[in-house]
Amino acid sequence: MSTDTDVIVNPDTYLDGVPHAVFTRLRADSAVVWMAEPAVPPWPAGPGFWGVLRHAEIKTVMRDPATYSSHAMATQIVDPPDRAALDFVREMMLNQDPPKHSRLRKMLTRAFTPKAIARLEDRIAAWARELVDRVADDGACDFAELAADLPLQTLAEIFGVPQEDRWLMFDWSNRVIGYQDQEYAASAKASAAGSTEMARRAMALRPRPDANGLLPDQRTREGMPDLYAYAHDLGELKRRTPGDDVMSNLVREGVSTAEFENMFWLFSVAGNETLRNSLPGGMHALLSHPDEYRKVLREKSLLPGAVEEMLRWWSPVMRFRRTATVDTTLGGTPIRAGDKVVVWFSSGNRDERVFADPARFDVSRTANDHLSFGHGPHYCVGAHLAKVQMRALFTAVFDRLGQVEPAGDIVRLRSNFQHGVKRLPIGW
Repeated sequence: MSTDTDVIVNPDTYLDGVPHAVFTRLRADSAVVWMAEPAVPPWPAGPGFWGVLRHAEIKTVMRDPATYSSHAMATQIVDPPDRAALDFVREMMLNQDPPKHSRLRKMLTRAFTPKAIARLEDRIAAWARELVDRVADDGACDFAELAADLPLQTLAEIFGVPQEDRWLMFDWSNRVIGYQDQEYAASAKASAAGSTEMARRAMALRPRPDANGLLPDQRTREGMPDLYAYAHDLGELKRRTPGDDVMSNLVREGVSTAEFENMFWLFSVAGNETLRNSLPGGMHALLSHPDEYRKVLREKSLLPGAVEEMLRWWSPVMRFRRTATVDTTLGGTPIRAGDKVVVWFSSGNRDERVFADPARFDVSRTANDHLSFGHGPHYCVGAHLAKVQMRALFTAVFDRLGQVEPAGDIVRLRSNFQHGVKRLPIGW
């Protein structure tokens, strides 16, 4: 018989949605619970980990990298397969602790300030209107597919990637984020993605599934040779002909080739995937609460708060891992040095101690200290940009389509990591 913690860890659970009732039961008893770590092919079973379920304790973990390290064993539940793989993923900013993390983050901060993003807002709004205009006369669309293009266009612009290559980022994020979902092992967009010489060279290196339908470990260089080949060529291009984009600025800052390539990995995957799922997740929230939809439609001034509530209610990134560096106590639970500690944002964002009536989707909610962009030193550097894009696309939908309705069932990603949407049919 499956236990509550088994249900939470099992990626099959999330095909039907986040098990909020299970989280609620566990959270009522304890802030921290022990969770088994079953085998996830091609990886064997692990030793288990501490699941952190309450808002306050999640914040404690996230703001204390000295005690709860991203660098020790990286940030995914499954340990890297060997020392070489660990050393490799540790080069990514996501898997670093201060002060090395602080150095790389400072290189990016200026590019993601509200002032810098404000210069992009008109372009983002225009792209959003174009996407909605493209389907407006059809009377129906897959909103997940429509929404996927906006973060790709924005990232390509910011990072100096040719727009015709932007769907490569869709393919790469599918393979990395969707490793628990066989449909995402090979992206339908991949064959049509990219027409530059850089893209053609990268596509020639794209790995194929083995006889069991499995790809190499996507967290390693060997598992993503096409992404790293593209990143290498892009870095060389920026060194020869720098522009005003983030990647050119990184070259000017003196980042190493390995740092450049790993930052590109982070941008292409994390910078894309979170927003790509937040947009249809937010639409699903509105469709599931038509009174709230009509409320925002009538009062557009509610949209900024509605976006925050979408992020809380949907929680696009459901969990992240840290590793305890010393013996400590969290929420009254003793934790030993070396233990895995996994924070569950999807639970913390429904914590009754912080949010009144947390299961309710309320676009008028004002006290909304959600954790969907993390907390502490690793708070998402692109959070403001993501919210700008969400406001732009929903504004375009409200202005051009008005009230939309479900036109079929939502199809969710098989994952206990990303709260993903593969398909969301809507009509109007």
